[in-house]
Amino acid sequence: MTLVITLIAAVVSTVIWYTSKKARELNVVALVFMFWGASLMWLVDAIVEFIEVREQYFMPELSDMINDTFLGFSVVAFALAIWVISFLVKDPSHVIMSKNK
Repeated sequence: MTLVITLIAAVVSTVIWYTSKKARELNVVALVFMFWGASLMWLVDAIVEFIEVREQYFMPELSDMINDTFLGFSVVAFALAIWVISFLVKDPSHVIMSKNK
């Protein structure tokens, strides 16, 4: 599930970045790289796990699926938090700095 969730986030952020000029100004490309990097990491993890357990890879326990889903959403939330913090630090529209003057 972590792979599926991060792949969905990667595709959605890539489409948003590619189709929107405003998204490119807001540095959405950082999200694109984070999500594609996480997707690549989970893909390698899935391949290694499949090599180890073979057929049982496709029969996960319910608790494992719930944990993987929670981990996937946590990864997406963490990437979004990093992006928001970096966005606020850079302040490309000078919104924060104009409030302090």
